[in-house]
Amino acid sequence: MALVVLGMSAICCALGYRISDLHLGDHARYLAKLESVRHREVEVLVGRGRVLDRNGAVLAADLSTRDVAVDPAFMKAYGNPYFSASQLSRLLELDPAVVFARISKTNSKYELLKKRVPEDVADNIQWMKMPGVRCDERMAREYPQKSLMAHVVGFANADGVGSSGVEQRFDRYLRGIPGVRQIEVDGRRQEIRSRRSLDISPQAGGDIYLTLDQNLQYFTESALDAALSTNGAKGAWAIVQRVRTGEILAMASRPDYDLNEYGKVTPEERLNRAIGYVFEPGSVFKIIVYAAALNEGVLKPDEIIDCENGYWVYGGKGLRDFHPYGRLTATDALKKSSNIAAAKVALKIGEDKLYRYLRAFGIGQQTGIELPGEEYGILHPRNKWSKISITRIPMGHEVATTGLQIVNALNAIANGGELMRPRVVDRVTTAHGRTIRQSEPESLGHPIRPEIARTFTEMLVHVTEEGTGKRAQLDGYTVAGKTGTAEKPGPNGYDHKKNIASFIGFLPAENPEISILVSFDEPEKFTQGGQVAAPVFREIAEYATRYLDIPRVDQARLIRLNTDDEIL
Repeated sequence: MALVVLGMSAICCALGYRISDLHLGDHARYLAKLESVRHREVEVLVGRGRVLDRNGAVLAADLSTRDVAVDPAFMKAYGNPYFSASQLSRLLELDPAVVFARISKTNSKYELLKKRVPEDVADNIQWMKMPGVRCDERMAREYPQKSLMAHVVGFANADGVGSSGVEQRFDRYLRGIPGVRQIEVDGRRQEIRSRRSLDISPQAGGDIYLTLDQNLQYFTESALDAALSTNGAKGAWAIVQRVRTGEILAMASRPDYDLNEYGKVTPEERLNRAIGYVFEPGSVFKIIVYAAALNEGVLKPDEIIDCENGYWVYGGKGLRDFHPYGRLTATDALKKSSNIAAAKVALKIGEDKLYRYLRAFGIGQQTGIELPGEEYGILHPRNKWSKISITRIPMGHEVATTGLQIVNALNAIANGGELMRPRVVDRVTTAHGRTIRQSEPESLGHPIRPEIARTFTEMLVHVTEEGTGKRAQLDGYTVAGKTGTAEKPGPNGYDHKKNIASFIGFLPAENPEISILVSFDEPEKFTQGGQVAAPVFREIAEYATRYLDIPRVDQARLIRLNTDDEIL
């Protein structure tokens, strides 16, 4: 009995000492730990800025959602895991067994149940105040137009970092600056609002307004898709550009993908073929050679060129035309797309001058458009040319371009000889609408003189009226353009069964407003540029002229006459 009393006395003494120690002792370490648990610094998330088309249609925006997660250890100590699993599975529409399995992980302090939970569902969960359940605010990137303009808009990854397109190039404007909040929580880990010590508001990201037009883009993509469904091709791309400003109104690339599902697509689908695919352009490249020769004064539109009945030898190598021609004027040779004529025109210019003109038109260099992934193309240095290069380059061989480079070169001819920098971004504004960056038209040079541009435009009109580009004709408008069909090079030379078929053109020829490129990679049923690309050009141009209210030829002449009368 005495031993029991002594034992009880010892226990009481120990408890008394411990209680005294807890109340009176110096426990800075314990207090610091308690403070660290109760006080937190929380990052206040901020919405990423929007991407919009030229008219304000939203193409990309952040939506406020919640991630619902649980702290299994805390729930087991202070809550009811069975009740919580039942309620959460119902509200989140999840399998109850899966939810309970995650809640039962007692060694874990964080188990994510569901991402991107709608606000109203998250509010219901918070209202129930289940211990150990948390609804973390999260900004989710949403692309309401899905695949429309996918390659231009681009996407931001799961961490909110721009990873392609405008989302990547203008990431520093879009992402904003998160805020900071220092808070204190109670025993249930709920914030005590009256004890908030620091609250720095976030700065929302800016908005990016594109030069692209959602409606024109939709029709351009639809025209490509319709052609692909009937004719078939490995890929396709199209560009619509304003002549005087360089603004891109539409830029389409196929295949495409849904921006909301960017993680499920291949690099091939993500590739913007309008700027990132390099190809030998074929006969559309002749526009630069003819323009250069006219500008140098070594060629006239009515000058006779002997096309050698379809076969000609230079530098020991033969060169053929698709159809045999004899003596043609330069205009007719361009209209019929004679390779031999183009080679002879280039010889008139000379290698050094031809190289300088190619550089002046932007070949072999980036255009500077505000998009990542733009390729330089291929233009070998002059000292790397072979003896026959000057006869092959004019027909679009031994040189490679992007679609944007070649349509921009054509745009210079339409623009009176002035090469403009193409652009897809019009302006950047703050979240409150204040403009902080405004894009302006930028001239890159004047490869040819204005009067030469006008003369050459008249030659290009014959291509669509009587030549290979007849399918590009548009009622009420005069179209200037050029077809191109280029066999693709392979390991054993050029593959006669694989083509790049293109058409480039601008209108109205009398007063150019827009230029358009359409290209198909390995078209299947119809393989020539004049067969497959020119009709799509016409479809896009027909819609664009109506949508942009571009006057027809008769209307344009009437407007000019009225203007002249006012001046007189």
